[in-house]
Amino acid sequence: MKEFETKTRFVIYENERELTEQERELLALARAAAERANAEYSHFQVGAALLLENGKVITGNNQENSVYQGLCAERTAAFSAAARYPDVPFKTLVITAINPKETLTKPIPPCGACRQVLHEYENKYGKNIEILMAGQEGEIWKVMSAGELLPLSFSSSFLPVQE
Repeated sequence: MKEFETKTRFVIYENERELTEQERELLALARAAAERANAEYSHFQVGAALLLENGKVITGNNQENSVYQGLCAERTAAFSAAARYPDVPFKTLVITAINPKETLTKPIPPCGACRQVLHEYENKYGKNIEILMAGQEGEIWKVMSAGELLPLSFSSSFLPVQE
């Protein structure tokens, strides 16, 4: 029998004042996107701001409907960016959320489906995506790649070779 261990490294900022100016701007855009979320069922508004290598910023927010078939903010931003700029790598993604019942003081990580999608874009472009996760206040966490959040990921390398 063998064992192995995976680890995820985070940079933890006490608050947004410790971020770079560009990161603070992305956080502000993510917060504004969260305000516009269509979250009439969960009432949990998530916003994302995605900085591309060409300097463009694409925002996204969660989109819900009555049969609970929605889309997360991270994937909304990623799919929009890939549709508009298909050959431009992603650089930095900032995620935040609003809980109307109580202030979120813990960072909001992406769900498993979003982690997979972001990791696939890293593989597609051959570049890591920095991901910053924030609540409404308090600590902000940063990882240097989506792969850090998805250590045993599925990839196209498992699929049969197409001829």
